[in-house]
Amino acid sequence: MFSGDTFKNIRVYWLAFVAYWGIILFGYDTGIAGGVVSQPYFETSFGLVNADGSINKSKDTEISSNVVSVLQAGAFFGALGSAPISAWLGRKLTLIGFTIIFAIGAILTTVAGGSRGIAYIYGGRVISGFGIGGISAVAPAYVSECSPKNVRGRITGCFQIMVAIGVMISYFINLGVGLHMADSPNVWRIPFGFQLVPAGIMCLGLFTVKESPRWLASKGYVAEGIANLAYLRREPYDSDEVRREFAEIEAAIREEQEARKGLGLKEAFFGKGNFIRFVIAFVIFLLQQWSGQNSVGYYAPQIFTSIGYSGTTNSLLASGIYGIVKVVATTLFVFFFVETLGRKASLFISAMGMGITFFIIGAILKTHPVITPPPGQAAPPPPPSSKGMAAMLYIYVCFYSMGWGPLPWVYVSDIFPTRTRHYGLAVGSGSQWLWNFVVAKVTPTLEADLGFKLFMMFATINIGGMAVFSLLLPETKGLSLEEMDIIFGSVSAESREAFIERALDHKEITSQQSIDKKV
Repeated sequence: MFSGDTFKNIRVYWLAFVAYWGIILFGYDTGIAGGVVSQPYFETSFGLVNADGSINKSKDTEISSNVVSVLQAGAFFGALGSAPISAWLGRKLTLIGFTIIFAIGAILTTVAGGSRGIAYIYGGRVISGFGIGGISAVAPAYVSECSPKNVRGRITGCFQIMVAIGVMISYFINLGVGLHMADSPNVWRIPFGFQLVPAGIMCLGLFTVKESPRWLASKGYVAEGIANLAYLRREPYDSDEVRREFAEIEAAIREEQEARKGLGLKEAFFGKGNFIRFVIAFVIFLLQQWSGQNSVGYYAPQIFTSIGYSGTTNSLLASGIYGIVKVVATTLFVFFFVETLGRKASLFISAMGMGITFFIIGAILKTHPVITPPPGQAAPPPPPSSKGMAAMLYIYVCFYSMGWGPLPWVYVSDIFPTRTRHYGLAVGSGSQWLWNFVVAKVTPTLEADLGFKLFMMFATINIGGMAVFSLLLPETKGLSLEEMDIIFGSVSAESREAFIERALDHKEITSQQSIDKKV
């Protein structure tokens, strides 16, 4: 796990650590709302309880789905809007801007309550979502562009570790306030207010890292690009390694500029070898969102209640354990297996494992229906069948974490050339948030109406859709970002090598002079 390369790339790991604090926000925000809206004090404060003390089911389902899903609605537009902004301002400044936008939304959700009704939570979630959407699109591109190819999958895969950590933190904060502050507005103010902590850390940390060398090269800032690449690789600016890597970057950019001179956005999307990459980016996230993970992640307390973990404490504690399992499984996969198994095999095994565990849960729930205790009666301990289904959910999230959790972000970050990478990540992230919104909106209704069939539906998608799709993807493990053009047919291997040689010859004459002037 740790080698000389680990410490050689320590600056890249630091850059990823800083950029991915925003991804902790991503995970935290997606996990926090389901637990907040399930708290009895929240339901009472925002009018979800009938006069006889029972929960107004239709209103509760509507408010729950709205509070969770409006974040995704804002994130969809943030992800799509991030592409032209990051192309213009660069990755670093764009991330700072979106983090500030996120913080404004977090403040609005925190101050809701009393005369400031549910509209404050809706508005704050939309604004926070816009910030999260932009961060989720730009951060993977930024990290991927700065990472060397031998550890790029591992570093980019840290995205999903940070998501899992954010989700886990949200579950335990909900559990903590539910146990110790259950009868006060703190049941939503502390969970929503805590968002400002990782946002502040990220915003300050971004001032300690460098801009992407690939973005600088695409804008013609050659000297600064070489200097930043040398800094990230911890090599002298005139070393063979730095010269070769920067030559590859420039070769890819020059190829695109020469082949597409005078052509606009249409060619970026529909040029040779590009359209299929955008299709992959859209479909891979569509399938990821319908894997069932987000339904469990957003509504974990409700899902665990549906399989027999009745009572707020039981369901929140089971959710917290689910969060821990997800973090551990994701971390083990990203650091030990992502560069060993390859992308295709990991995605296929992951999809098959998820489908099998969901079929088992659906079968148990069909044969051992959950008996809900009447209102006012203490929640009984979960029966053996419920414990079995919970165990299957924990195994399910292990399979999710070894493939379809982290790898869509890694894969989409892998396959796009420099000029279109921010558009590719924006399309992928936009697809992720679009289907995220749909899943978040419909899950409470599906869970109430389908029962065990919900798990059967997800199992069918896992095996029939995701496993098959995995086998159709080209392998990208161990290849440089610039080699993706060869895989997707944008350029031949011979043509690419010729461009690299020309760029190296050009560097011999001009790069040293431009760097010397800067120094």
